[in-house]
Amino acid sequence: MNSDSIKYDMVVFTAPSGAGKTTIVRHLLEKYKEHLGFSISATTREKRPKETDGVDYYFLDHDTFKEKIKNGDFVEWEEVYENQYYGTLKSEIDRQLDNGKKLLFDIEVRGAESLKVKYKERCLVVFVKPPSFRTLIQRLINRKTESAKSFERRVKRIKKELLFEHAFDKVLLNDALEETLANAETLIEKHMLP
Repeated sequence: MNSDSIKYDMVVFTAPSGAGKTTIVRHLLEKYKEHLGFSISATTREKRPKETDGVDYYFLDHDTFKEKIKNGDFVEWEEVYENQYYGTLKSEIDRQLDNGKKLLFDIEVRGAESLKVKYKERCLVVFVKPPSFRTLIQRLINRKTESAKSFERRVKRIKKELLFEHAFDKVLLNDALEETLANAETLIEKHMLP
């Protein structure tokens, strides 16, 4: 079977911070809301001003997150930064699939690797590639959501995550947003929609 015609239950968008994966995923969810669901990740990081618990993330305290690790509630989890955890709950995946939705993910690269290992042929992983490292750093600066220390940690991690480009099924260049969104739509229509 031609890999371009394969249908998937899950499409994971992964990238370093600032590459645009969240913008892409939000666009796709809005355009294809009758077909697609969103896997809401859990995190221990602080909620940002415009974020909503249960919509953007499940914001958990450290004890609750660690209890869920211990109970095997996560499909994947990672300490992304020191004492700052992110993960995908099994119950979240089951909830969406049980509702007849195909599932989109917006997660970091290690989590994407873990999901691919777990769900294999049911899961397509797309690496969102920024036009350049410099552009990516400028996007982070423009966000104005990071302290100096947090920004430094993020830049260090970005350098590592950019090396993962060829580790996944597809690469989606995010240079011109409208073109990127159109390419993402094509990908979803080809690989997820009936």
